[in-house]
Order: sequence, then structure tokens, then C-alpha cells
Amino acid sequence: MIKRILAALCLTVFLLASAALAEPVTVVCSFYPLQIFAENVLQGVPDVTLETLAPAGTGCLHDFQLLPGDLRALSNAACLIVNGAGMEDHFLPLLKKELPDLPLADCSAGIELIEEDEGPNPHIWLSALNARQMTLNMGEQLAALLPEYSEQITANADAYAARLEALHDELYSQLSGLEHRDIVTFHEAYPYFAAEFGLNVVASVTVEPDEAPSPRMIAEAVELIRGYELCPLFSEPGVTTDALEVIARETSQPVYELDPITDGDGTLETYETAMRKNAETLMKALNPAAE
Repeated sequence: MIKRILAALCLTVFLLASAALAEPVTVVCSFYPLQIFAENVLQGVPDVTLETLAPAGTGCLHDFQLLPGDLRALSNAACLIVNGAGMEDHFLPLLKKELPDLPLADCSAGIELIEEDEGPNPHIWLSALNARQMTLNMGEQLAALLPEYSEQITANADAYAARLEALHDELYSQLSGLEHRDIVTFHEAYPYFAAEFGLNVVASVTVEPDEAPSPRMIAEAVELIRGYELCPLFSEPGVTTDALEVIARETSQPVYELDPITDGDGTLETYETAMRKNAETLMKALNPAAE
């Protein structure tokens, strides 16, 4: 009897030691918005390390270059979570060539894409309902990747998806009473946000925040904006351009900031906090009589 008890204790100690020595699974996100979703989906799941490929603040991956260090890190990853909708197309061919067996978890499945001249607009996460679908897609794929934690992952994904749906309802109700709905942006990141909440993007003056528009583009934007009674201009946090200043001066339109949520404080509520702040900014910009 004593021998059996000792044997059981030894087996328990061995199993605990083996678990403690097990290598954690590494899951990599292509960029920051996916990290927020993944942190919620993987909350409390043990033995999983979450990393992000692109530096925080990277709003688009069109020019992102994979470095040898990135490939080495990804060679040890269980999967790479990608936005999809063309966001990672610039580097995926190289990645698939170098690491053909690396699983990719595409978050864009089931989302209706907005087509533009150069292909689909990839900024799908700036719609709360799209973010909900991205979360569910991510949860389904991570649950299949980590079957031992599938119940917890699925429960986490469902809970966060419910929060995002509630966020959509909250913001939709808040923005439904906007007095004006015309805006100008300086990054082509907001079509999904605008479509979800009934805004009219009169013009997107640049495709990328650091891209300098031509004098002709500026002149056309000024002429277009002058036809609107109120058409506020929206830059992004920390981004000020000569074009923005010229257009604001020539049209006498106010300037505000919208957050594309490509950086944050690292909390699980980062996305919700930023989206609520964007809604508050829009209320201030488009309901001036309410102040």
C-alpha cells in the first residue's frame, strides 16, 4: 500500500515537473490591433507567449520588411495571426517561401470588404462589428491550434465578441444623432468606421500618414471642402503635416484627431477605450451646437 502511494506521489511530481519544464507555445500577431484581440482571446491560457511582428504604431504593413531576426522568431512560432484583406500581402510571399509550414490564422474571413482602386481596403478592425468577427475567427483558429485549451479560448473569444457587439450598439446609439456627417481624413483607414456609423468621408488626402500629397491634390481637396458648411479635418495622434495645415487654413475647417488604434496602453480594454474616444471626438466635431 505504502509503495503504491509513493509511486503515485512520484508520478505526480514527475508530471508537475514535466509541465513546468514544457516549452511555451509562441503565437505571433502581425501588428498591434491583432495583439489586443489575441490578448483577450488568450487571457488566462497557460504556456502561451504572445508576440507582435511589426513595431507598435505601424498602421499599415504595405512597406513592412521581414528581417532575418523576424524569420528566426517565426520559425519557432506555432502560428502567425494575420489581419488578412491584403494587409500582409507585401511580405507573405517571402514568408511562405522561407517558412512554408507556418500556420496562418486569417482574421478577415466572413467580412465584407470595401473595394478600392488598388484592391480591398484592409483597415477592417476599425469597425466594431468587424472586430467582433475577427475575434471569433481568431478564437476558432487558436482553439484548433491549442485543443487542450479550446474551451477556455472559445469562451474568451465569445465573451470579448459580446463586448465588441455591445460597444457597437453603444457607439451607434451615440452617433445616430450627429448634426453633421461629412469629414476629411489624412489616412485611408476609416471607410469601415464611416460605413458602420453613417459618416461621409468627403476626401482622404493621403493614403499613408507620412505620404506628402501633391500641390494638385491639396488644391482639389481645398476646392471640394469649400462646398461644405462643416467638414472637419481628422489627422492621427502625433501626425501633423504641411498639407493638413494648408488645407485647414484655406478652408477654415477645424482639425481633430482620430485614433487608428495601432498603439495603446496594453490593457485588455485598449480597443474599446480608443473607439469610445473616437466617438467622443466625432460628437465634438460634428455637433458643435451641443457645446
